[in-house]
Amino acid sequence: QVQLVESGGDSVQAGGSLRLSCAASGYDLRNNCVGWFRQAPGKEREGVAAVNNGGYGKYADSVKGRFGVSRDFGANTVYLQMDSLKPEDTATYYCAAALTASCGTSWSIASKYTSWGQGTQVTVSS
Repeated sequence: QVQLVESGGDSVQAGGSLRLSCAASGYDLRNNCVGWFRQAPGKEREGVAAVNNGGYGKYADSVKGRFGVSRDFGANTVYLQMDSLKPEDTATYYCAAALTASCGTSWSIASKYTSWGQGTQVTVSS
């Protein structure tokens, strides 16, 4: 079982930036698609971005041009850079690992992923 730990969540003002980290332990993530999801109170969990084993990212329309996903193979860590944050980005953010290297067209479907972190809170104030 992959152990994933998110960090980097914080409270920021609209227009600010944050970088979330997803560190894996006990497992080499280099051959796994890793996704980022978020869940706001009273809302369903939604896919935000995902990165395949080659470092290619996919994004939800709501974050395109503002968020960037990347991975550091040496550190066994995946990052989510979030710029131009908006109040509607407020949520708990989770990273998750799939068993496949490719993220494919189902990258935003939570059931694709078999391992999840505990989440990190991002709060954006106006």
